[in-house]
Amino acid sequence: MIKAVMVINTFGKPRLSKFYEFQPVEKQQELIRHVYTVLSNRPDNVSNFIRSLGAIFGPDTRLVYKHYATLYFVFLFDNSENELAMLDLIQVFVETLDKCFRSVCELDVVFNYSKMHIILDEIILGGQVLETDSVEVVRAVEEISKLESTTSAGTLINKSIPSWWAR
Repeated sequence: MIKAVMVINTFGKPRLSKFYEFQPVEKQQELIRHVYTVLSNRPDNVSNFIRSLGAIFGPDTRLVYKHYATLYFVFLFDNSENELAMLDLIQVFVETLDKCFRSVCELDVVFNYSKMHIILDEIILGGQVLETDSVEVVRAVEEISKLESTTSAGTLINKSIPSWWAR
């Protein structure tokens, strides 16, 4: 099971974090800081896989990351997942972001926070991988965007208010 997905910039600012196991906010912040500390101290010529993260994550937690420009894309997962499959899933996530934002950058992540979560939810839900085809994910995201643009909040509210209340 995937335990968490993080996108952290090279200064340690989390740009996206999603935990699939409940963690209090303080614990989430501590985990993000720990991950950033580990990643920022690693040389560029080492593996993208980290097996021993110490007691902070638990004994069976592993980490896979990929560094693109100013962002670290990080997946934390347990022993039931394959490391190479997780690295490929990071690639699918980044390719999907590239297709949705036309060459994704850190500003896209910051200003399109909700769309980032929609994309991530189309790929991973509840810690389980749903879709690995970026074309299918982009198609689903475009359909959601169409629904959001055609449905206005006013029409939803008007239909949901009973007629006796509107008097």
